[in-house]
Amino acid sequence: MKRPAVFVDRDGTINEQMGYINHVSRFTFLPGTAEAIKLLNIHRFLVIVISNQSGVARGYFPIELVNEVHSRMKTMLEKEGAWVDAVYFCPHHPSGNVAEYRKACDCRKPATGMVRKAIDRFDIDLKSSYVIGDRLSDIEMAERLDLKGILVRTGYGRGEIEYLLPGSTLRPVYIADDLLEAVKWIIKRQGGKS
Repeated sequence: MKRPAVFVDRDGTINEQMGYINHVSRFTFLPGTAEAIKLLNIHRFLVIVISNQSGVARGYFPIELVNEVHSRMKTMLEKEGAWVDAVYFCPHHPSGNVAEYRKACDCRKPATGMVRKAIDRFDIDLKSSYVIGDRLSDIEMAERLDLKGILVRTGYGRGEIEYLLPGSTLRPVYIADDLLEAVKWIIKRQGGKS
């Protein structure tokens, strides 16, 4: 049976945006994150994290650190009775310093490769699915896939909304203060159930 998914950006949406998370100790949830993800779990949405992590390609930290951060994120959520169904990240950048990850790829947002991997793995009801993020690249990726994109004011969101959105053709379906407000809006829009 198909289930709707919410594709959630990581840095600036789930956790505090502090540049590159180059040590696991720098990973800190934004307020309301665990509650938001738990609400999605309760309402039977697949919760899929999608994140550009070009710090790997740039040589700022090894790919193992990204996996360690995601392990910490999952443990922190589990302590709050919440979970994510999958995590996908893009370690690439076309001008990276690490040859193995220096490339133009189909996974770096706004490209759609990470979501396509999730579509291959899960039976997703795309018409009822959403993308939540703090960058216009999240909204562009959503539009490329005909998904509904929500922009949050956390992370880079406020600047993107004030300075970039007015001159852009991209249009989020909703602008929320944070992940929790975005999730509550989705659940209300879906009639409280999925």
